Amino acid sequence: MQLHREPRTALNTVTGYGEDYIEVNDTRYHHPIYFKPHGEISEWSVNHFTEITLEHIETAAGLVKASTSALDFLNDTPQVNYIDAPEIIIIGTGKRQAFISPSILAPLMHARIGIETMDSKAAARTYNVLMSEGRKVAIALLID
Repeated sequence: MQLHREPRTALNTVTGYGEDYIEVNDTRYHHPIYFKPHGEISEWSVNHFTEITLEHIETAAGLVKASTSALDFLNDTPQVNYIDAPEIIIIGTGKRQAFISPSILAPLMHARIGIETMDSKAAARTYNVLMSEGRKVAIALLID
């Protein structure tokens, strides 16, 4: 499916998708990818949603952990803070929506980072809307 043609911006935009590809900035990718509105489109080393770990999500969102205090061990539930984190991370889980274990997502939720999982086509459309609104968003897309 080809999405509507808009005047090209400098932002990474999903310009189309099909059964075996995602198209970003008119370039087709036949493997899982991740990106933000600015920067490179990178290959994601995940092939199925059951493989996703917190580290995979942190990599896809470009999350950098903030340094911790020497007293953090006193907290019953240590909290991870991230530098310059996106407001929301969208995970496209392929042809069907799937859910990632809450235990994997807990550090992101504690850091007040929104995370949504949906099928990859819906994820691509949602990313485009949020990106066009100027929101700080990151996306990772699986392809079945």
